[in-house]
Amino acid sequence: MRARGHTLLEAVLVLAILSLLTAAGSLALDHRGPSLALLAAELRGALDQAFLLARARGSEVRLALGGPGGDVAPVLLPRGVRWGLPRSGVPFPRGMDPPRKAHLTGAAHPVVAVTPQGTATAGVWFLTDGRDALCLRLSGRGDVHLQRWRSDLRTWVGT
Repeated sequence: MRARGHTLLEAVLVLAILSLLTAAGSLALDHRGPSLALLAAELRGALDQAFLLARARGSEVRLALGGPGGDVAPVLLPRGVRWGLPRSGVPFPRGMDPPRKAHLTGAAHPVVAVTPQGTATAGVWFLTDGRDALCLRLSGRGDVHLQRWRSDLRTWVGT
């Protein structure tokens, strides 16, 4: 008599195919949100790496945002993400003074310098996928503030 049912291998293959289809479907529905979320994590990681490297070297380390020119691997922008704010008019994050040029160009400086003492080039950077936005604020004391504008909620949220 032959046992009825499916083997474990068949079940695993079906689940793998379903998860691939689900992932592809969710990316096809909204491809903008994940890019900014991943970019926020990459920015934070690159800054952490720069601060650790500066302490280890005992000298200043430079991080290039969006291109070559730093001591740490550059943070490259995903496809569909550009410097600046969405054209739809997004307010600045709460408690933030209006920047001089970052809201127009997207970046205060293309390269950030961090020191072994934990200080950094202060500035603000905005990135957008056309709908949502990312705001990176870096104080001279090395404090990092990352916020994301959620157009569906019409508010800035922490990342």
